[in-house]
Amino acid sequence: MVGHLSEGAIVAIMQKGETSVKPILQVISIRPITTGNSPPRYRLLMSDGLNTLSSFMLATQLNPLVEDSRLSSNCICQINRFIVNTLKDGRKVVILMELDVLKSAEEVGAKIGNPLPYIEGHGQQQVVPSPVSAASPPASKPQQQNGSSGMSVTAPKAYGASKTFGKAGGSSLVNSSGGSQAKVVPIASLTPYQSKWTICARVTNKSQIRTWSNSRGEGKLFSIELVDESGEIRATAFNEQVDKFFPLIDVNKVYYFSKGTLKIANKQFSAVKNDYEMTFSNETSVMPCEDGHNLPTVQFDFTRIDDLESKPKDSLIDIIGICKNYEDAVKITVKSNNREVSKRNIYLMDMSGKMVSATLWGEDADKFDGSRQPVMAIKGARVSDFGGRSLSVLSSSTVIVNPDIPEAHKLRGWFDSEGQALDGVSISDLKGGGTAGSNTNWKTLYEVKLENLGQGDKADYFSSVATVVYLRKENSMYQACPTQDCNKKVIDQQNGLYRCEKCDHEFPNFKYRMILAVNIADYQENQWVTCFQESAEAILGQSTAYLGELKEKNEQAFEEIFQNANFRSFVFKIRVKLETYNDESRIKATVMDVKPVDYREYSRRLITNIRRNAAM
Repeated sequence: MVGHLSEGAIVAIMQKGETSVKPILQVISIRPITTGNSPPRYRLLMSDGLNTLSSFMLATQLNPLVEDSRLSSNCICQINRFIVNTLKDGRKVVILMELDVLKSAEEVGAKIGNPLPYIEGHGQQQVVPSPVSAASPPASKPQQQNGSSGMSVTAPKAYGASKTFGKAGGSSLVNSSGGSQAKVVPIASLTPYQSKWTICARVTNKSQIRTWSNSRGEGKLFSIELVDESGEIRATAFNEQVDKFFPLIDVNKVYYFSKGTLKIANKQFSAVKNDYEMTFSNETSVMPCEDGHNLPTVQFDFTRIDDLESKPKDSLIDIIGICKNYEDAVKITVKSNNREVSKRNIYLMDMSGKMVSATLWGEDADKFDGSRQPVMAIKGARVSDFGGRSLSVLSSSTVIVNPDIPEAHKLRGWFDSEGQALDGVSISDLKGGGTAGSNTNWKTLYEVKLENLGQGDKADYFSSVATVVYLRKENSMYQACPTQDCNKKVIDQQNGLYRCEKCDHEFPNFKYRMILAVNIADYQENQWVTCFQESAEAILGQSTAYLGELKEKNEQAFEEIFQNANFRSFVFKIRVKLETYNDESRIKATVMDVKPVDYREYSRRLITNIRRNAAM
């Protein structure tokens, strides 16, 4: 007698359709099954102490248990939830959805007892008692559904304590459009080998209608993401199905879906955790479900920001973070189709203390409000290696502001109590503006030299609070081409005209441009930096056009403006890079942005640093 295995569980599952058990079984062996480019599948031979069965398949989300050697031969586990699928040839496959390893293979050491193989369809098994845990009477066998072309497929049956799929607390049958009842099955049980099925799922994401045109013709499509208690799947509608279903389907509503086509999922365009994806066909049916409030919402598999640097370029990930800062939305023109689209960069920080930039596009960019520093959960953001690591939100991505999930509540509590006082270390080296503190990598000038910033293959970026100690006004201004997009220096023709070699044109006027060399210092070190037009104007407090006029008409006033700029402090965002000129290599520091010091924020950061150092 094997006391701690659920004796008779295999017979109860395969013959009686037992629904109330959470059997305790022993793994006898594990065999990988190759699936092309999809994640590997694992087939398990398991024992209940009296019988063995080799028809157990591990759901792909449990693959890490095998890969980390937690689930291995001889270990004992409790199956918390599983699904029984009947193949077209009548054989049954048990898909393991949730399990706990109770004893490792090392603790058990060997196979328990002398179990006999269970032979499906034969009455040769040992007569065994029902499992002790099966308190309720066994349910009826799964109903058969009529398939097409002579195929018949039995709808999968879900097992596990108080787990129901579809309508909460009610029957798992739904009336189909033809008047017959269809069995509701979990998303995780769907395979291309089934012909008729019905799922009850919540729509967690719905894309806009997209069109295409190429040599093979033109068309349109839209995609949705569906989730139930067992998993998630992506579905796409094309052409006529777009007209039929797009107006009917709303995000966060629950529907019955049936008779779609299933195929291997293209992971390049979707972060949904499913080996398959669904395509709507002429036979597809979508019916509202009024009692699906128990179904989960979006399923996330979050990646920490400090782990993004190990993620490959173009991979799709889920991310959650506090919007520490954000930029204004700007309009850009997409080169491929000359279409104007909105773009906005936001800066997310999580409990790792790291920050990453994420780009919102279109309607997401226009409607975003980051003024209250919301929690942002993004599903399916694409990783870019442009300027370190950054993220782009795709049309297929799901963006939720302040989601009602435990991870968001925990992050908000951390940020309100301590995170908001941190500056955050950015893993994104963006080159443009942003708000003060965005993409911040705070350094003193001494730390920049001590850490040899700028010595690598790529430029380094940092922010520092420093004071202007000297401005080199000689040769700080030049006469430039007056056209809007050209800043090339012009040549005075001495006849009232100014020639631009780049534009190959002569103009009767010019505009002043500025390149200002500035020496800045903090309490430890000083550094020469180069300031171009906008940053130079911010330091001097005057426009270049006005300065050019003063230089021509009032040299003394021109000198006073430069003198008055000395010993003023600013927040400098600086780019440093090793450059070689005339066989001489030196670090070039260029100011990317200049802003006044927010002394309240600056003092808060200094206090945080003091406390951190005092605790060491």
